[in-house]
Amino acid sequence: MELFPAMPLSEWADTKLTLHKFAQIVGKIRLAASVRRNHWWNVAYHVTGRGITTRPMGGLDENPVFAVDFDFVRHRLVIDTLNGRSVSFPLAGNSAASFHHEILAALDRLGIHVEINAEPFDLVGDTTPFAEDTAPAPYDHTMANRYWRILSQVAQVLEAYAADYSGKTSPVHHFWHTFDVAVTRFSGRKVPTNAQVDPVTREAYSEEVISVGFWFGDDNMPEPAFYSYTAPEPQGLVDEPLRPEQAKWTVSRGSHLAILRYADARIGDDPRATVLEFFRSAYLAGARRANWDIEGTSCPGGVTDPLA
Repeated sequence: MELFPAMPLSEWADTKLTLHKFAQIVGKIRLAASVRRNHWWNVAYHVTGRGITTRPMGGLDENPVFAVDFDFVRHRLVIDTLNGRSVSFPLAGNSAASFHHEILAALDRLGIHVEINAEPFDLVGDTTPFAEDTAPAPYDHTMANRYWRILSQVAQVLEAYAADYSGKTSPVHHFWHTFDVAVTRFSGRKVPTNAQVDPVTREAYSEEVISVGFWFGDDNMPEPAFYSYTAPEPQGLVDEPLRPEQAKWTVSRGSHLAILRYADARIGDDPRATVLEFFRSAYLAGARRANWDIEGTSCPGGVTDPLA
């Protein structure tokens, strides 16, 4: 199994958009049926041995406990309930509208009733409600499977990075908003509330964070890349060095991102070590400038036992 296989955005942009829409529909079900967690941790997907999952939800209302999984080996959408009932249907061949209809019908057959705001969230230039989006939705089986394989490989690198920090840390999770996989460290310091900022962003960034992750590319950066940002951004952040030498600071939406192109990371002798070096250098850049307790929260290899 190739590590970090090639994934040019131009070769699967249509399939990526299809998956992004499907993921948003299921993600909104997760949002409606799960217990809210700080920083919206409840809404993200997690990687499985066959695809991605919402994890179990329901059970605290009239709905049974259930989970929704994307299976990128068989290329099916699978809904399982705690009592053993299951419904699935193919991912390929659906428009956003037919996918929306299929999943609601499947939930109904299982006795699950969830109301969602079935409109795209921040999909640039695409505001058609899912139930009305009958445009063809291409689905390339090979690229959909590769997307999951890359997610799985990157997630393991993120787990290794996350292990080195003993402070508050998010899970390694896949967001259906920006379609990235990420892990976030928190300093423990609160960020002053700004009423002019939307409530989604206020909840996500209510504390100081340094986030690292990977996305598959979009209109702003038309290629896959590893990234990191510090929020709020401390003064002088871009004066800090990044490793490896191919990494760079770039401007995005008025702040700065540390970027390592996927194409640069995957061709080295040890791609995993290259990505970890990048994540760790970006974290140290933000932590130094924002005066985080670097030494006190360090736990190399996930070990906090002082006698180990």
